[in-house]
Amino acid sequence: MTDDAARERHRRRMQRQKEIVDARVAGATLERGVLVVNTGNGKGKSSAAFGMVARALGHGMKVGVVQFIKGSHATGEEAFFRRFPELEYHVMGDGFTWETQDPDLDRRAALAAWSQAAELLADPAFQLVVLDELNIALKLGLVPLDRVLEALDARPAHQHVVVTGRGAPAALIEIADTVTEMRPIKHAFDAGVKAQKGVEL
Repeated sequence: MTDDAARERHRRRMQRQKEIVDARVAGATLERGVLVVNTGNGKGKSSAAFGMVARALGHGMKVGVVQFIKGSHATGEEAFFRRFPELEYHVMGDGFTWETQDPDLDRRAALAAWSQAAELLADPAFQLVVLDELNIALKLGLVPLDRVLEALDARPAHQHVVVTGRGAPAALIEIADTVTEMRPIKHAFDAGVKAQKGVEL
């Protein structure tokens, strides 16, 4: 095949692809808040959520973040995003359950975090709400799933929500608009590399 023929074949293939994509874009006419769930055992669930936070702030949107479970270590995302007046940031955990070793403390912290989250979900001023590691709190039974589902259903119609954490319950996945499962292939920690600033912290 000559170079000209190869280019023409490529052009026709890309034109067909463009027509398919354009038709799908034209057919997506709804505009409303979406529920995004990032789950799975792989790295990147919270990182993806904070990418959406950056995107929302870039558009001048008001954003709320509640971090469940986490709390014993300072993170780069917290240090960075607290600079923005449009962002309300709540670190509500006392650390991972194997660190606290106190189920009553874990439950109290999770319920306090959920109380704060419920306020954000009910407030139409917030256009994006991130509930980081909520899935863990749900999996451990620290926060009642039915209350979470009710609050998500009752939230303002324009409000986007991102829920992160491994082990997302089936009922949450069912009502979500977008679900991504992070699957681990390799992780530096398995080779003895500690969590580092700018990567995990």
